Amino acid sequence: MATLDELAALFKALSHPRRLAILQLLEGRELCVGEIEQALHLRQAYVSQQLTLLRQAGLVCFRKDGWNVWYRVARPEAAALLETAQAIRDTLGECARVSPEDVLPPCCENPECS
Repeated sequence: MATLDELAALFKALSHPRRLAILQLLEGRELCVGEIEQALHLRQAYVSQQLTLLRQAGLVCFRKDGWNVWYRVARPEAAALLETAQAIRDTLGECARVSPEDVLPPCCENPECS
């Protein structure tokens, strides 16, 4: 099981909008640096720098084919993590719905929570 420091390092790697964009772009496919550069309208050096950070975090892996380096998401769970983060972001400030048999105190001042 990962330590809290290891999880924090993972979230740090995910804490940049361009790295998130790269991960979304790579979801379900493999792309070379040039294709990522064109799709996101970024410089090659910048894309390579972000890919290096994602690779060091274990979020992407690569293979070389001649002059090209092809990247893909290393683990499909990364896409699920991004979807979960989006769902959390979309519902920030709302209390989670619980079933009546759950005996939990209200989580906030929202009357819907009690």
